[in-house]
Order: sequence, then C-alpha cells, then structure tokens
Amino acid sequence: MLKPFLLILPLLLASGAVLAAPDHKHGGHGKGHHDHGPATSGYDGHAAALGEPGDPKAAARVVQVTMRDTMRFEPATVTVKKGETIRFVVKNAGQLKHEMTLGTMAELLEHAEVMQRFPDMEHDDANAVTVAPGESREILWKFTKAGSFDYGCLIPGHLQGGMKGRIIVR
Repeated sequence: MLKPFLLILPLLLASGAVLAAPDHKHGGHGKGHHDHGPATSGYDGHAAALGEPGDPKAAARVVQVTMRDTMRFEPATVTVKKGETIRFVVKNAGQLKHEMTLGTMAELLEHAEVMQRFPDMEHDDANAVTVAPGESREILWKFTKAGSFDYGCLIPGHLQGGMKGRIIVR
C-alpha cells in the first residue's frame, strides 16, 4: 500500500506541487518573514499610494514612534511635507510583539485579514517592521504624495483594538 506512494513521491517533490509553503511574494503568506522587494525608485509595492522607500543616503527627519500594549502608537498622528523622507525609529515598549505598517486603511485592513490566517507572519518590508518587546527597528520612507494615510499594527486583534495612527502629508 505504501509502495505506490513511494514511487510517485519523488515526482511530486520534483514538481514542487507538494510540501511547498505559500510565498507572499507570489500571492500567498507562509510562516515566517516576508518582504516586498528591494527599495528601488520604481517601487510599486505596498504603500505605493503614499510614497516609496527612502534613500539611506538622503537626509531624513527622525520621528520616534512608541508602541504600547494598550494597543496605541505614540504619536497617534504624524505630519510630514510632500517629498520629505522620514526615518521612523519604532520602539516596542510593551511585553507583546507589535509591528508598524504604513499604508492606506484599505491596505491595512486587507493585510490584517490575511494576518488572521497567518498569525506568525513577521514583516521586514520597506513599509513595515515587526518589533519584539523592548527592541527598536526603523522604517525609512519618502512621502511623495499629499494626503491622509495610515499606519497600524497588523498582528491579529491589534488593529481591531485601535492600534493605528494617521500620517498627514501636506
């Protein structure tokens, strides 16, 4: 009974049809980290509606953002100038894992839904970082479009608990 399966197993493995974890870059979410590609001038990934990854060589204003287990970001609102590059220094002052993801509210809500199915996903993208308790990470972002945009923590239940903020680009 096991012998026929053992004969076709090498064919299935070679085809990649079995045991392949979904890869976020190719339409799904697997367990672990994912990113949305390199920081390039032709960026068309997540949060493209508000800008693009910042140039590490360009001058950037530093904005400190603190995440707390009360499901709040401090500050809750950040105002920037169109064309300005911001280096967000994101500190997790809580005991829970948190993240900061830049985007439109529609993008955040859509991605939060996916995170419900893949709660172990961690972000290491141009527009998002996952931060362990007591640690800090950075997001370097150039805001190329005026408008009102958002950031939030997409760990299941956090965005729904109010862990979000607003970015106003003038």
